[in-house]
Amino acid sequence: MAEAHQAVGFQFTVTPDGINFHLSREVLKHIYLSGVTSWRKRAIQFKNGILTGVYPASPSSWLFVVIAIMSSIYARLDPSLGMIDSIRKIDYLTSQSQTVLSAILFATGLWWSLILLLRFTLKVLLSYHGWIFEPHGKMTCFLFQASLPRLPVPSIDDTICRYLESVRPLLDYDQYKNMEIVANEFKKDQAPRLQKYLWLKSWWASNYVSDWWEEYIYLRGRSPIMVNSNFYTMDLLYMIPTHRQAARAGNVVHALLQYRRKLERGEHIPMRALGVVPMCSSQYERMFNTARIPGIETDCVQHMRNRKHLVVYHRGRFFKLWLYYGGRHLLPSELEQQFQCILSDTSEPQPGELKLASLTAGNRVPWAKARQKYFSEGVNKTSLDAIETAAFFLTLDDEAHGYDPDRAESMDLYAKSLLHGKCFDRWFDKSFTLVVYKNGKIGVNAEHSWADAPIIGHMWEDILATDYFRLGYTEEGHCKGDINKGLAPPSRLQWDIPKACQEVIEHSYLIAKDLADDVDFHGCVFEEFGKGLIKKCRTSPDAFIQLALQLAHYRDKGEFCLTYEASMTRMFREGRTETVRSCTIESTAFVQAMEDTAYTVTQRLALFRKAAEKHQNMYRLAMTGAGIDRHLFCLYIVSKLLDIESPFLNQVLSEPWRLSTSQTPQQQLNLVDIQKFPKYVGAGGGFGPVADDGYGVSYIIVGENLITFHVSSKYSYDSLCLQDSHRFGQNIRQAMLDIRELFSLKEKAL
Repeated sequence: MAEAHQAVGFQFTVTPDGINFHLSREVLKHIYLSGVTSWRKRAIQFKNGILTGVYPASPSSWLFVVIAIMSSIYARLDPSLGMIDSIRKIDYLTSQSQTVLSAILFATGLWWSLILLLRFTLKVLLSYHGWIFEPHGKMTCFLFQASLPRLPVPSIDDTICRYLESVRPLLDYDQYKNMEIVANEFKKDQAPRLQKYLWLKSWWASNYVSDWWEEYIYLRGRSPIMVNSNFYTMDLLYMIPTHRQAARAGNVVHALLQYRRKLERGEHIPMRALGVVPMCSSQYERMFNTARIPGIETDCVQHMRNRKHLVVYHRGRFFKLWLYYGGRHLLPSELEQQFQCILSDTSEPQPGELKLASLTAGNRVPWAKARQKYFSEGVNKTSLDAIETAAFFLTLDDEAHGYDPDRAESMDLYAKSLLHGKCFDRWFDKSFTLVVYKNGKIGVNAEHSWADAPIIGHMWEDILATDYFRLGYTEEGHCKGDINKGLAPPSRLQWDIPKACQEVIEHSYLIAKDLADDVDFHGCVFEEFGKGLIKKCRTSPDAFIQLALQLAHYRDKGEFCLTYEASMTRMFREGRTETVRSCTIESTAFVQAMEDTAYTVTQRLALFRKAAEKHQNMYRLAMTGAGIDRHLFCLYIVSKLLDIESPFLNQVLSEPWRLSTSQTPQQQLNLVDIQKFPKYVGAGGGFGPVADDGYGVSYIIVGENLITFHVSSKYSYDSLCLQDSHRFGQNIRQAMLDIRELFSLKEKAL
């Protein structure tokens, strides 16, 4: 009955002498502390709102301006050029009050005008991106989030010219000439009208791309988001701090709560491109208490505030766990205690509960209809609301995964588990699902519509560093701290799922399982060399890897393909991503030279450097708002809204990305010295293939001597011997070694 007493703030009884109230001091104390915490948070948010609102000035600068104006008045000077005298014409105030009030009003107006002028100046400065094309070290400046410029709309001429250049190595002469004709007709006839609408939107909206990108690329998709959209991030490659599942979950969840608190208070330092220009932080706002809500035609992203619970999935049961006690976060040891209660619970799943989450893994329309019909009232609505408003979703997995050098398939199985699991043990609609395996290894499955991989990467670096180096574990592997016997245990979510709904759940599960079984993964831990040696070759590590991928793909399939590399546009307000088309005229020339014995080492190296320089320049153009694919995408959206049929845009938007690549950012926060702790390196993350007949490749450049590749493809095409993730991974390894050999042979020749 202890839990019942804690749940009731007061009791009363009726006696002949009247009503006696019996107050529970402990519960009232908790209520008081919760209120204090809530008001403290509101005060911090209010303070941050004021500081952000007057940026780049400060509230104290207002007082300085007022004092300066008042001093000038008493010195019989009029800096307002007569404006103060005009303001003083208020009859119901004394002469002295009129003077003081008019001076304050003028000073406030002058102060606000100066703020707007400074903001405009900073936007002009941040709109200059020539520094990114210059050698590092030539530019130093200190710029901030509030003054980020809008993403510019590229010119039609530049976009079409660069598009035609990008497809030239993929088309034969006749195909290219036909594309050139179609592109020029579009540029002459339809493009000017569409461009005007984009230009108007670029001035009206914060970002002319991001809202359409979120809606049309992510939220309007009706196919499963599992594999097709969601991505994953792994634990540290070599280390497991404890093999106790509940303890690892306790530390990591506590670290996440600390991260969320800093996020709510605005205490995270803004990220900077190349350590100089700050990047937009708007994507961080929806990291917690966020869920994707299914709809018939389109989904939406629901973000809540001040939710203080977590939902945990274990062996087919859903548990609700409160994250606060007495106005504070639960401590790691208290969280471990709560998770151990869940692990020790032997109750069985309710009918339909085991595979319930597979609704989020299947097609979106059946899920939307089932949500409206079966989860709109009663206990089902209450339990679903608990999941969708939770801080995040946690799965205490009953499997063991992680990288094992003695098991070649260990990375492959680890990746598949994080990407899709059993198809019913991850809530794929949550902003992210934290997965804690029974051997203590962890990982994350993230929904993609609300943010991109660098945002999750930022959080993940902070969490791992906090877990390993700040919180730590006892010698027995438990969380540090004492056990709190006063905590109420986690509660089971209740469900009333009828047979008809169970059939929908099973159908979604079968669709998701077919998709999951079709995904082939290969994790390649490349330890032969890394960033250190590549930089000694005086080239960009990213360009080096992208050229190796082109060489590997050509050897794998005997042809070149349209290649996607994700870049970011976060130097602009609400910026997200842009595409770098890595298959270029220069890269194909280099690859062909590598496969032609008639070329010398010197000739191949010259072609390599030319291709690498081209790739770096394209990456810089993408970062500075001069990419082509988001521009073409938005032109296409406008054409559809205006009911304009464009053969050129239809062709562009229908071209498949048979090689989709992305670099996982590393050491965004520099919280761990990898030179001092070489085993504390991340394993990166990955995603499913974008095209059914293509590859998805994610890679992370860790420290000076390690690169990890995550390769994905579809088994359904393996039967034709057209693709195989393991084979492609081996081709990548050999391509990396072959390019390195070029530099080694050159050094020997010298």
